[in-house]
Amino acid sequence: MNYKLLGKILGKIMILEGILMIAPLVVSLVYKEFQKSTVVSHGIGGVGAEYGGIKYVLAFLIPIVILVVVGFLLQIPKPKRTSLYQKEGFALVALVWIVMALFGAIPFVINGDIPNYIDACFEITSGFTTTGASVIDDITAISHSSLFWRSFSHWIGGMGILVFVLIFIPESKDGSAMHLLRAESPGPQVGKIVSKMRATARILYLIYLGLSVIEFLVLAIGPLIKYNDPNIAEIVSSKDKLFHALLTTFGSAGTGGFGFIPNSMEYFTPFAQYAIAIFLLLFGCNFSLYFLILIGKIKDVLRSEELKTYVVMVVVAIGIVFTSLLANGTLVTSQDTPLTWEESFRHALFQVASIITTTGFSTQDFNLWPQIAKVVLVILMFTGAMAGSTAGGIKTSRIVIAFKGIYIKIRKLLNPRYVPKSKFEGKSLEEKTTNDVFAFITLYLFIILGVIFVLSFDGHGFFSDFSATLACISNIGPGFDAVGPYSSFSDYNYLSKIILTLTMLVGRLEILPVLILFSPRTWKRR
Repeated sequence: MNYKLLGKILGKIMILEGILMIAPLVVSLVYKEFQKSTVVSHGIGGVGAEYGGIKYVLAFLIPIVILVVVGFLLQIPKPKRTSLYQKEGFALVALVWIVMALFGAIPFVINGDIPNYIDACFEITSGFTTTGASVIDDITAISHSSLFWRSFSHWIGGMGILVFVLIFIPESKDGSAMHLLRAESPGPQVGKIVSKMRATARILYLIYLGLSVIEFLVLAIGPLIKYNDPNIAEIVSSKDKLFHALLTTFGSAGTGGFGFIPNSMEYFTPFAQYAIAIFLLLFGCNFSLYFLILIGKIKDVLRSEELKTYVVMVVVAIGIVFTSLLANGTLVTSQDTPLTWEESFRHALFQVASIITTTGFSTQDFNLWPQIAKVVLVILMFTGAMAGSTAGGIKTSRIVIAFKGIYIKIRKLLNPRYVPKSKFEGKSLEEKTTNDVFAFITLYLFIILGVIFVLSFDGHGFFSDFSATLACISNIGPGFDAVGPYSSFSDYNYLSKIILTLTMLVGRLEILPVLILFSPRTWKRR
């Protein structure tokens, strides 16, 4: 194990995290949180939010100093070898995400928004892994700076922390950068868009940034939240519209889904709900397809087998949920008013887009939806969106490959002389690829069963534990019953929260990088 090189790269990540924390520090200064030491009312914090003045500045200033100092100290040792083996690359990725979470949780503890460190680690890990599961029961009591940091963590983790760092790391000849990208990028197929790894990382982030900017402008210009709604008028102010638009963009671009006003997206305007749903589906697409569009290879995009499957899944799911909501006949909220066709379609579109992209935003409490609609959402929790996107889940490409692999094995049983000619995305589907997919899905299911077993001692019921586990490993956020869209994970005990925190990390890094950390062979010197 090349400890000095690992330390050097970890140091760069720590410096980067310190720099990123300047953004919420600026938010704290803009909203003058350092002046607030009594009960106040403001756009997001709401009546009854209590501030301790300078602690909101120190909450970010202290970890910034620690991260930068330690990060620079880790740059001092000079590694003899400047390359990374594959196992080192995978281990490094897992360590980077763990370090980011451990330090990223500190601001919540210092400012008192989430005073317990285990809860704070759960919250920020949920942010970086773009899960959106939360332990916060009263979102109106959280400061602007904390709301910004937890949503900003979605955007940071969406494309990947090390993908960003690869922009600045010099190109290596031994494929070290490729090991890092493969370990951090979601999906079974990770390759270079262009010949240089560094250029690939830049292209990915430029596309990610471009889509984010477009969404922010759309939400900032159009009507966003029903600010005059009596249910939230006292705690949400239209003067914070740009702030709300920014947090929404962070959550949807990273497909994270942290809410920042009560009831997630219920009080957003129909325009905003449609716009967000469309952008969620766009962020659920493989970013390589956008590059192909930019260089004019639209025919290649239209031939994408994964894209076709993704579109079909979305359309079919919307159709089933839309029909079930219409058949149900009532708007299943506290108002209990009749649903119109438009409302049924909008809720179906939004929730399908939110769940298949593993975002977790909601416009209704889908706990109360018809059974068939909930079954569809559970299926989408497993599948996720496309590989190479910011979404979690098993991924559409793996689903396609798995079905093709099953078909091939059945054909071979019927005819041992059968020679498979199956292809995926225009390339021959090798047996190794299908075996890798089967192995991943098997590990995925075994981890789900193991986590459910641990959570069962907490006494929340099977469906709550099942959906909590699935929501965390697929990086979705809300589940059903005790962890539904209008609830939180706060009632789970500390052991369950630690297990679920690790589950979120395992899901975001797609299992292997985290498992490699626990292998003694990983840490042997070579």
